[in-house]
Amino acid sequence: MTWLKALFWILSLTVGEARASCPDWSQTRANQEIKRLEGQLKQWDIDYYREGNSATSDAIYDQLRTRLNGWQHCFHPGETVSAVAVTTHGKTQHPVAHTGVKKLPDSAAVAEWIKYKTDLWAQPKVDGVAITLVYQHGRLVRLLSRGDGLKGEDWTVKADKISAIPKKVSGPLANSTLQGELFWKREAHIQKKMGGINARGKVAGAMMRNIDADSLREFGVFIWAWPDGPSDFKQKLELLADVGFGLTKAWSRPVSTLESISGLRNRWFNSALPFVTDGIVIHQAREPSGKFWQPGQATWLAAWKYPPVQQLADVKGISFAVGRTGKIAVVLGLEPIQLDDKLVKRVNVGSVKRWRELDIAPGDQITVSLAGQGIPRVDEVVWRVSLRNKPEPPDPLNLTPLSCFYSAAECREQFLSRLAWLSSSEALNIKGVSSSTWQQLHLSSRFEHLFSWLDLSVEDLARISGISPARAAQVWHQFSMARQQPFRRWLLAFGLPLPKSALNMMTDSHWHQLLARNESAWQALPGVGVARAKRLVAFVNSPQIHMLAAYLARQGIDGFVN
Repeated sequence: MTWLKALFWILSLTVGEARASCPDWSQTRANQEIKRLEGQLKQWDIDYYREGNSATSDAIYDQLRTRLNGWQHCFHPGETVSAVAVTTHGKTQHPVAHTGVKKLPDSAAVAEWIKYKTDLWAQPKVDGVAITLVYQHGRLVRLLSRGDGLKGEDWTVKADKISAIPKKVSGPLANSTLQGELFWKREAHIQKKMGGINARGKVAGAMMRNIDADSLREFGVFIWAWPDGPSDFKQKLELLADVGFGLTKAWSRPVSTLESISGLRNRWFNSALPFVTDGIVIHQAREPSGKFWQPGQATWLAAWKYPPVQQLADVKGISFAVGRTGKIAVVLGLEPIQLDDKLVKRVNVGSVKRWRELDIAPGDQITVSLAGQGIPRVDEVVWRVSLRNKPEPPDPLNLTPLSCFYSAAECREQFLSRLAWLSSSEALNIKGVSSSTWQQLHLSSRFEHLFSWLDLSVEDLARISGISPARAAQVWHQFSMARQQPFRRWLLAFGLPLPKSALNMMTDSHWHQLLARNESAWQALPGVGVARAKRLVAFVNSPQIHMLAAYLARQGIDGFVN
């Protein structure tokens, strides 16, 4: 959450990014929300710079600041965007200013940046705390935090406890100023799998507080700048390695094309490294004299960050999905975000209980990541709007595993979920009939119950708006094929709450045999305990199920005909 990082993001913010998706707020509410988010970011800045505490990841912090400046552009165009609250207590002047590094958003920007540049080198963008090391007459005389880039805090007293920092150097480095990253040493850290693990916050917190020496021995140093050092980059790496800064040489590679840079970036993102990283940095060997370095003025280096594991998402709306068994799931509609190769517009929160625990309302800012098999998930709420205008979920008392086999206004979603299930490959395998097809058929034909579609003729289907004669014939053929499915498939279409292992072992071939089973008989099947046996008895003896079984008998469905 360093100030230069945010500063360069602000400087590189494009008009298109700033204008992205203005909220539908009144001016009064916009002012209120902007003020609240400004206050939250300011408090996080204070916590970070004064205490070394990081309440959120750098990526999410940056995205929230992007969101804030977008709102300011929407509702206060022309005004200066909100700046980072730099609250460092640093008073010691850097011999050479820290410039920071420009962030390039994508491969196209990288290709444009490297155009016409020569003698380029790439290094991992090590995630830690930026420092200055000052050597005079071969001895370390100063260890400074980056601070505001011009002045930093004097951490020299802690240098003796950090074994990774050489206290004595020789040769060209005897009188030198070095800039680099103080980082938390790791073993086989794979960035893509493990993420940032708050590495920067751990280092910053340790340096800002009185802690034991053992913690400081866990830190390493990666030197990424030697102002006024040798112009030959390879020679610079060799000299740094000779005095104890070997990581710089070990993790620097010459590059000349976008392909070579992209290849290194992908390799380091997926490989085991000795530090946490958040991207790749490209250096041009030729750089100006250190006396000309200023915060925000570096043109000879740039960073291409990794895609964030989490993305900030704006909650645009909240809806409720009812499954075939009556379970209610909360679904958030999002301002579209890109996660890996997926464009995510919706995310399932889970139960109503979890939604209420998370306390999510439209306008809130949440973090979303990809769970197993690439399924989007909600991680946390990072900022809440002041107006908590949340919709009311359906009444769960009216939705059960035995409700909505018959159509009713309050049953629409559960009824359609039951239709979608029965046509799935796990039940009747009615190919080419999706949830949207069921909605179309139900809207036009006003199904009375779950199996009303069996009454439709090919002519009935052809009369439905939007269904061509060829499509009508195709759907009717699939319905006809479903009639031939075996008894067990129809039990699955009903949604009989029986485990697959029990269904495979069951020898019943007629509905009457199921009616004759008591709880003990059900428990004789594998995977059926006392509670499930009670549910099965209640299910097959339900009046709605009785009527549907009788209907299937009249339709001549195998296993139901008397």
